Formats: sequence, structure tokens, C-alpha cells
Amino acid sequence: MKDLLLITPPFTQLNTPYPATAYLKGFLNTKGISSFQMDLGIEVILELFSKKTFEKLFDLAIKNNSISTENGQRIYSLKEDYLQPLDGVIRFLQGKNQTLARQICTSNFLPQASRFNQLDDMDWAFGEMGMQDKAKHLATLYLEDLSDFIIECIDPNFGFSRYAERLGQSANNFDKLYNSLQSKPTFIDNITLKILEEKLLKTKPKLVCFSVPFPGNLYSAFRCAQYIRANYPEIKVAMGGGFPNTELRQVTDKRIFEFFNFITLDDGELPIELLYENVCNSEVKQNLLKNIYKRTFLLENNTVTYKNNTTKLDYKQLEIGTPDYSDLLLEDYISVIEIANPMHSLWSDGRWNKLTMAHGCYWGKCTFCDISLDYIKIYEPITASLLVDRMEQLIAQTGENGFHFVDEAAPPALMKALAIEILKRQLTVTWWTNIRFEKNFTQDLCYLLKASGCIAVSGGLEVASDRLLKLIDKGVTVEQVAQVTRNFTQANIMVHSYLMYGYPTQTVQETIDSLEMVRQLFELGIIQSGFWHQFALTAHSPIGLKPSNYGITPNYKNISFANNDIDFTDSTGIDHNMFSFGLKKSLFNFMHGIGFDMDLQEWFNFKIPQTTITPYYIEDCLNTETIFSTKPTAKIIWLGHLPLVEERTKTKKGFTNEFLDLTFHDKTETLQITLNKAEGEWLLDTLETLKPKNGKPQSFSALKKDYENQFQNFELFWFSKPLQKLKDFGLLVL
Repeated sequence: MKDLLLITPPFTQLNTPYPATAYLKGFLNTKGISSFQMDLGIEVILELFSKKTFEKLFDLAIKNNSISTENGQRIYSLKEDYLQPLDGVIRFLQGKNQTLARQICTSNFLPQASRFNQLDDMDWAFGEMGMQDKAKHLATLYLEDLSDFIIECIDPNFGFSRYAERLGQSANNFDKLYNSLQSKPTFIDNITLKILEEKLLKTKPKLVCFSVPFPGNLYSAFRCAQYIRANYPEIKVAMGGGFPNTELRQVTDKRIFEFFNFITLDDGELPIELLYENVCNSEVKQNLLKNIYKRTFLLENNTVTYKNNTTKLDYKQLEIGTPDYSDLLLEDYISVIEIANPMHSLWSDGRWNKLTMAHGCYWGKCTFCDISLDYIKIYEPITASLLVDRMEQLIAQTGENGFHFVDEAAPPALMKALAIEILKRQLTVTWWTNIRFEKNFTQDLCYLLKASGCIAVSGGLEVASDRLLKLIDKGVTVEQVAQVTRNFTQANIMVHSYLMYGYPTQTVQETIDSLEMVRQLFELGIIQSGFWHQFALTAHSPIGLKPSNYGITPNYKNISFANNDIDFTDSTGIDHNMFSFGLKKSLFNFMHGIGFDMDLQEWFNFKIPQTTITPYYIEDCLNTETIFSTKPTAKIIWLGHLPLVEERTKTKKGFTNEFLDLTFHDKTETLQITLNKAEGEWLLDTLETLKPKNGKPQSFSALKKDYENQFQNFELFWFSKPLQKLKDFGLLVL
């Protein structure tokens, strides 16, 4: 028996659990509150995509006469070919049946319907893939064929990472979702509710909490809550997570509380602790309506009431404990490969432990972002040592060394401290995160991050226009983005760029110029992945709060349910939708190294202006002079090994000089430098102290002082050619 059951409803990710319930369970552990968590989405997917279930599904499609396309007819005609390998393919994607890769890669093992049509355009990709990755991609297409059949014949709302998303997106009133919940449960609903019933009987909770991160999780959360309220009225049901945090802040429709007893907002730790005290503590249960809540909606006197009447403050990040992934079926997640976009591939392939370096955003100024809400507004980092403590705990618990830091924007100073701490403890980890392309990401910092296990970063170039970046208050320029992405790329860290079009007052010329900037960035190879998003106006952003300042007119609707995305009219009158296909098609080609020589006009089926950006604009941004200066407070770190040393003497004009030949080896290269003996011996002693494992890094000023206790003019030595070469070999200035 557990007091609380924490559920992520279908569907979020196939390859790794969404971390919200793991965070909450880790916190509840610190309070001695018993809980059980489940990712209902992966459990439903595994039940659905089984030979046993799909046999029923094919029969149901015929019974309902719901096959309406040639593609659906083809899949049904090949049903035995689809059914026979299904369980084996799922096991392969779980990493349990790796020898199947050789079979999958043969041309006639998997049946092929419309999803495989794209293979003709993917020959470039298979030349770069190993057998396991190629097999994963083919298996992914096979599952997508079956997904298309489900959508056509069984449930039009199905999607691997979202379910009935359209019912939750911009649903200003509850009518559409409420009406859909009055109909009979669907085929997939019945699978969902069967698994839910099994967990309810096993755990016997008093409180069930649904974490709803996205619109695509909303329908299933309501369907499950409906089932619990109808069949287990003694169990209380709550909803929290990303969707209510952004969409349900002004909810008034009391019908919602036919399904949920409580809706909580923002950080969930204190609200869920107080719900536990209200629901599970028998001493206060009789006084439920008089008790204390934190940011919680409930129905009181038949009216939707918001209660935030506790005097307790939210918990600090160091108090919330380490995420706890126990109970989740970590061995059963499915790795799929999306080869069209490298970052999307990283997102969906492999299982990642998810952590946060800092609560909120250290920048907190971007005008399109919900910076008025606590999850961004309240910035609170944790120490690198505590962060790595948590990483080590998660490695021990999950057996996985991969980490996705899900920060709004990871702060460079903390990333540096994290990398040093990882290297100090000599951990082997792989990690990636989201950043701002700010100037603090120097070449040396990027090398440090790579050495600690960083493999990728994502960040917003957004509109790729200096005028609009200033209007966004992004705090970067295109030139700065180019230099930073070059630094990451040279360190062999993949760069994904979020791109935006349709920002308020953006002109057609600026859209085309942005595309030219993006083309040059990809052609130079300093960005490897990207995705265009059309600007969306949200209620809690600076633009949403003061739209007239940005040249737009909102079209407000009557709000009783979801309130985040807002329709608007731009003063330019431009229909930015028309650019969508051309921008995305060109980007797809750029990501795969083709189309750079094509005129931008060729991506669009309507007349566009010629770009005003010079052909070598980005290249010119990168041609900056090296400045030979170092801040006194800069930290110096040595990532390399100590060299092999040979002494030699050289006599010239009667004077004998002693030298050290120092031969440095790294994993791929060899470097030899020569120094006079005294300076060489000082350097050998110093390098040993500069290794991360030796503790706190030394500052440039401390190094200078130590050198000048024996010699003169440290700068002359530091900026000499031998030392410059050594800086490319692991001597970093941070």
C-alpha cells in the first residue's frame, strides 16, 4: 500500500521517462511519505504494440469497415508480415535483442508501407550509419506504419508522443474535451484504464497525482481521473505539471472538478506535501476545507476556489532531494531513431537521466518567453558538488551514465563548475543541455565541457536578425552566435539552434535575410541541427502582457479553461504561414549538407526579395583577431598528461644552455615543445597542480606570482609560441 500514486499519463517519450514524477518521488522520500510512480504512456505503448493486441486491432478494423486508404489496405494485406516480427522488433528497440539488427537491415525482413517511401531520399544517411542505427531507423519506420494504421482505422487522436493533443491545445473552454469524455472509451483508452486498474489494486493509494507536461497528455489524464472518480470515489485525484502551470492559471469551469479534486500550480513539492496532509492525515481529514494549501484550485461551495493560504515558503533546490527513478520500467523503454534532425535523434534515442542545474532562467528577459511565471522567474542554481552527488546517485540507481539537463538555459559559470567537478571525480558521463549563445562560451570553456562529457547543446538563434534579437531582448547578436557556435563545433560538441519566424513586426525581407544567415551557418559547419518555429503569442510573456508595445493586436476569447496561446493580428499584415514549408524544406537540406548553392527563391513557390546579407557575412564574423591578454581572475586548468622529458645541452659561442624537450601525448596526437631547463621544470611542477583532480583551480594571477618568484615577465613566457601550442593541447584559460 502506498499513500500516493504519481502518474505521467500517455504519451510523452518512448525512450526515457519524463522526470516530473521522479523529482516528486525524490522529494517525498525526504519527508518519509510513501509513493509509487508510473509512466502510464510506455506501459500502454508496450501493450498496444504487441502481436496479441495488434491481432485484435486488425480484426476491429475489418469489423468496423474503417480501412479507407490504399496505405491502410496495403498494411492490412500484409498483416501477417507486420504481426510476425512485432514482439521481436520491440525487444530490439529495448536493447534486448541486438542480433536482430542484421535481419532488419535485409531488404525483405520488414514489410514496408508509406513511411518507407522516404528511404529513397535517405541514402546519404545510411552511408553514415552503423548497422544498429540503421536497423533502429528501419524499425522506427515499421512502427510508424502501424501507427498510421491506428490513426486511420482505430483512433484518429493517436500519436507516439502525444494523444488527443488538439483537445488540449488552446482550448479556451472545456466543452470539446468535456464532450469527448462523455463518449465511450476508445480502444486505447481501454488499454490505459486496464493498466491503471491493475496499479490501483496493487498500490491502494489515497491520493493519485497526475503530472501533465503537455497538451498531448491532457485527454488521458482526464480519462483516467474520470475512471478513478467513478470507481474509487474514496481516492482523491490531483493534477499538476507543465500544462496546468501555463494554461490553467485562470480556470473557472467547475465541470473540471468532476474529474479532479485538486489542481496545483508551479513547483509541486510543497503543494503535494500539503495535499498529502489534507488527504492522508486522518487528524485533519475532517477539516478538509479549512486546511492549508499552496497554489491549489479546488471546488468549494460549488465554486472554483484558488487557495494559497500557507505561510510555508517553497523548498530550496538543495532541499528537494535526488530524483528517484525506482518503480519505473527503465529496462523497457524504446529507443527510436529520427534521422532527419540530429537533435531530435538525440532526444529519442537512448535513455537519459534528467536533472536540472538551476531552477528558472538566469537571463529571464526574452520577450516571447513566459518570464512572469515562477518556473522561469525564480532563478536558483545548486552547487556543482551537490549536482554531481546527485549524478552519482542516479548512476548507481539506474545504471545509466547519460544525463539530459533540462534547464531553461544552463548558466555558463555553473556548467564550468560542473565540468571541473566531473573531471575532479574522474567520472565517465555523457551529457547535454540547453544554453544561451553568450560570449562566456569561449573556445577553452567548450574544450573543458567536452572533456567532461558534454556532447551537444541547443540554444536560440531565434530570428537571426540583430534588430529583432534586440527587440526580443535576447542579449546576443548574430556575430556572437556565430563565434560561440564555432567554439562548440571546434570542441566537437553538436549545436542545435532554435529558429523563429513571424515575430511581431518582422518583415518579409528580414525573414529571407534570416534564412540566408542560417544557410551560411550550416554551410560553414558551425551549426549541425535546427528547427524553425512560428512565433506564438503566450499570455504570460512580456508581449502577451503588453501587446501594444510590440505592434500586435490580441484577439481575446472568453476564457474558462486553458489560457496561454493567444490569437493576434500583426501590424505588418504579413501572413507568415506562407514561409513555413520553404523554411523547413531548406533547413532539412542544409542539415544534410545540400542545397547551399541554390538561390533562396527556389525554396518558395511565391516571389521573395533577394537577400541583403553579403555572401561572406558569417565568415567575416569569425575572422576576429586573437587578443593576447588574460584576466587576472581567470582559472587555469591542465587536461593533458605529463610529458616525456629529455634533457639536452647546446653550446653556442662558448655559452652552454640547458634545455628540456617535452613530448606530450593525447589520445590522437603528439606535441613536442622545447623550453630552457629552469622554465621547463617550473612548467612540469605546475602542470601537475593544474589538473582538476587536485581541487580548486589556480588563477592566472596566482600562477604569475609563482612564476615571477623565480623568473621575470610571466606574460612573455605565457604568450610564447611553445605555450600557445600547449594551450591547444589541454592547457585551458577559463
